[in-house]
Amino acid sequence: MDMEHLRQRGLVLLGCGKMGSAMLQGWLAEGVPAASVTVLDPKPSDWLTAQGVRLNLEVPENPAVVLVAVKPQMMDEALPGIASFGGGGTLFLSVAAGTPIARFEDALGPQTPVIRAMPNTPAAVGQGITAIIGSSQVSEPQMQLAEQLLSAVGKVVRLQSETQMDAVTGVSGSGPAYVFHMVEALALAAEAQGLPAELAMDLARATVAGSGALLAGSDESAEQLRINVTSPGGTTAAGLQVLMSEEDGLPVLMCRTVAAAADRSRELGR
Repeated sequence: MDMEHLRQRGLVLLGCGKMGSAMLQGWLAEGVPAASVTVLDPKPSDWLTAQGVRLNLEVPENPAVVLVAVKPQMMDEALPGIASFGGGGTLFLSVAAGTPIARFEDALGPQTPVIRAMPNTPAAVGQGITAIIGSSQVSEPQMQLAEQLLSAVGKVVRLQSETQMDAVTGVSGSGPAYVFHMVEALALAAEAQGLPAELAMDLARATVAGSGALLAGSDESAEQLRINVTSPGGTTAAGLQVLMSEEDGLPVLMCRTVAAAADRSRELGR
């Protein structure tokens, strides 16, 4: 199943909030014709209305893909409307957090090919990373099509089992918030050293954003990039001694943070 197939049979986007919009923007930029995309969204944004997609119209008879991008708590409302496409040649691709494949199979029938994906918010600027896992009904060409669709907003990785999705949620799904909080913490630390609040935040934001860009553009590992900045006995080494402490440093804190998020993901998926 290729992109041409997709253009002919159409693509349905169920829900077009931030994540749905980011994906749609990526697809349109990559040449998916607006006329072959049907979007179902009760409160379409002005941006969506202006894209020329088929908005809240009847869904084509046998769409190639139905992408489910509604909030998990809206799932009960949304699924009955698309249940008629289950068990056929339509691939269901879900980016709804905490919603297991089994939930879709219950609603759509066990023969339905379902791919569960966990993207993250940097998808909004094409810098996301999405992890995917397919049900037993998903073919390799369908996995490739999902990869193609999701690569419009960043990198795509495959998981070996659905149980890994909780850890992924705790790392890349929730991770952008950890990084943003690190900026807040760095700015507060700068203020504590006597810098005015606005300057402190400017320095913290640019440092984290710039380091991310450096990491993205480099072939070196994060470890090597850290070593490159650290002169023996210098200021960075002094700071890292605190941050890398085995008792109460960042590794310990980050382990607890990711574990708490992954545990919550497991609870929500039950």
